[in-house]
Amino acid sequence: MDLAPRLLDTATPDDPRAVVLVLHGGADRQDSPGVSPTQLSVLRMIPTAKAVARAGRGELAVHRVLNTRRGWDTHTTPVDDVAWALEQVRERYGDRPVGLVGHSLGGRAALLAGGLDCVRSVVALNPWVYPTDGVPMPGRSVLVVHGMRDRIAPPGRAETVARRIAAHTGVGFIRIPDGKHAMLRHGRSFDSYAAQFSAASLLGRDGVEVSEPVAAVLAGEPWVTA
Repeated sequence: MDLAPRLLDTATPDDPRAVVLVLHGGADRQDSPGVSPTQLSVLRMIPTAKAVARAGRGELAVHRVLNTRRGWDTHTTPVDDVAWALEQVRERYGDRPVGLVGHSLGGRAALLAGGLDCVRSVVALNPWVYPTDGVPMPGRSVLVVHGMRDRIAPPGRAETVARRIAAHTGVGFIRIPDGKHAMLRHGRSFDSYAAQFSAASLLGRDGVEVSEPVAAVLAGEPWVTA
């Protein structure tokens, strides 16, 4: 298997106002280090990407990033893959503002890549993080959505990281009480919150329909229970 990052198109309008990159998770597998488009952690992000495209009403280009390797390789991390994808976006669209939406380790990558040039919006869904994670992201719009029954990515770690990031930029945290890591239950909520927040952050609130939890975050309420 070729170990190289790839972009998969979800929405490619001719003249988008902004671009969203959707980042998958997935644990290490020593016997198969490469990323397959058919692995479950990758397939799970298809409805997320489609929800973002719908919320963008033809004004958002949406692409899914396939990482170089599964998991978090210390030599080529998912953050490196985001940096590569941003270069592809710049070549294709110019200096359009970019939003990141990631799940699990993809959520960690989004939070750690949020300070890169052109990134303006970050959404982390059930991010698998270390409590010490977090980079300065001044001027960015940041949302964390976490299932409180997630036994793989502890929500307490994500809350610690959110509070650290909040020292230098606005952060919203939506708790989904019965949500679990795979986002199968309450999947529409995870997807719609990510889509609505991304569209509103990158395009402005006019014409973007948002649910009550996202509206509360956009109004400045940092901790919301769905």
